[in-house]
Amino acid sequence: MIRFLLMFVFLGFGWSVSAQCDDPILMRINGREILRSEFERSYLGNGVSVGVSRQTLETYMNRFIDSILKIGAAEAAGLDTCRTFREEQETYRRRLIKSYLTDEAVTERAAQQYYDKMKSGRYAGQVHVKHIFRRLPQNVSGQTLHEVESRMDSIYDTLVGEGADASSFDTCVERFSDEKGVRKMGWLQMSAEFEEVVSGLKVGEISRPFFTPQGIHIVRVLERQELPPFEQVKEEIIRRQTRRHGMDKGTCASVEKLKKAYHYVPDKAGIDELLSQGNTPRILFTLDGRAYTGKEFARFAASYPAGVRRQLETFTAKTVLDYENSCLESKHPEFRQLVQAHRDSMLLAEITDYRIGRTGMADEVGLKAYFEAHRSDFHWDTIRYRGIVLHCTTKRVAKQVRKFLKQIPEEEWMDAIRLTFNAGEIPEVQAEQGVFAPGDNAYVDDLVFKGENATPVLSFPFTAVLGRKQKGPDTWQEVREPLTVAYRNYLEASWATELRASAKVEIDQEVLKTVNNH
Repeated sequence: MIRFLLMFVFLGFGWSVSAQCDDPILMRINGREILRSEFERSYLGNGVSVGVSRQTLETYMNRFIDSILKIGAAEAAGLDTCRTFREEQETYRRRLIKSYLTDEAVTERAAQQYYDKMKSGRYAGQVHVKHIFRRLPQNVSGQTLHEVESRMDSIYDTLVGEGADASSFDTCVERFSDEKGVRKMGWLQMSAEFEEVVSGLKVGEISRPFFTPQGIHIVRVLERQELPPFEQVKEEIIRRQTRRHGMDKGTCASVEKLKKAYHYVPDKAGIDELLSQGNTPRILFTLDGRAYTGKEFARFAASYPAGVRRQLETFTAKTVLDYENSCLESKHPEFRQLVQAHRDSMLLAEITDYRIGRTGMADEVGLKAYFEAHRSDFHWDTIRYRGIVLHCTTKRVAKQVRKFLKQIPEEEWMDAIRLTFNAGEIPEVQAEQGVFAPGDNAYVDDLVFKGENATPVLSFPFTAVLGRKQKGPDTWQEVREPLTVAYRNYLEASWATELRASAKVEIDQEVLKTVNNH
């Protein structure tokens, strides 16, 4: 039900704020006013400490301005109007408003009480039952209902008279039940009526006949499993209570508080007429001075099938929650800030991925050109060895393979070894090719970097190396990951410069001096 109510809640995103003397405008970026508090939230939220130097503050301010310009570019590109963006923003806001439209402490306390009650009533994580069950249609006649109920009462009396042993019960299941097998029902998966009866039965006990929306049952409990911890089932309990009672208790409590806050006044004459006749043009209640009539109720009731009293209760709660939701941005600044921050972060991520991310990953021509222009930036901290480690069966083979490989390109070395020295049944060479830093390979450390003696490989005791030492990579592919990061940063800086060239940025230097110092 809470989901039903919140689905009706208006989810508009627009808001405006005028600068107050205690929260002045710090800057204007292409007409967008940035309050000091907005900048401070971003500043401190990104891990910048209070009391940092002026230089650090201005460095962050420039990053902040670049972000706002990029968000503006996203809006200019229409990214905020895309269906997927609007749906994601709506989903976020719907999740967020729940904490403002329901008393979560009351909701959790009610769920805990329900859990404790079920636990004391021998509830189980899963219960296995057999039942004598007669299915009843929704339009069953009174006579048929009476006959089925009398028959089930007779079966129950017979079972009790015979001691209600398992064999007798199983016989009745086979003879009279519309379902023959064992039912295995998980935690909170039973109907409310079934759940209430089964919770009070011990293993082996049978119930009196009882009704559920599906029909009439006599149940025997076969097995129970351990109750799950509260934290594992809390959310499901809350959803179950919401489905069963219309609203969870936290939402009910919040509605009652809001009624008082917004001066809810019911109109007895209008409500009495609605309950007696099913409709009315009269006023039903006023909320914060606005009257709500039977016409508005009728539009709601058309989409919410239930009894008139239940419809009125739900309509009233929905109206109260709708009104509170429409006031959230102005009533709760932190709510407005969270919605705005989520919107901005989504737009920033989308436009950055669109302009930089995909380009930076796929632009191999650009990556190669950037690498050639900044090759020295990718020199390694320590000299590495580019080459191949050869473990050979004899010293003669080691000399032969080194001499052979010197005559062909490096990229053909492994295939040449496979086709020339390892073509027979018994291979003569084991090889490892790559770029080795000190510590990567014990044999390179021994023969190239003059480290400790390496233990010979069993069956391939003669080891040789072929290659060269070098300070940096030969090609951009060898450093693709750090190169991509550097190239993205370069593209992003170029984009920021482009945005700044056409931007109008005004900063109030006097207000800037008071950031984190007021």
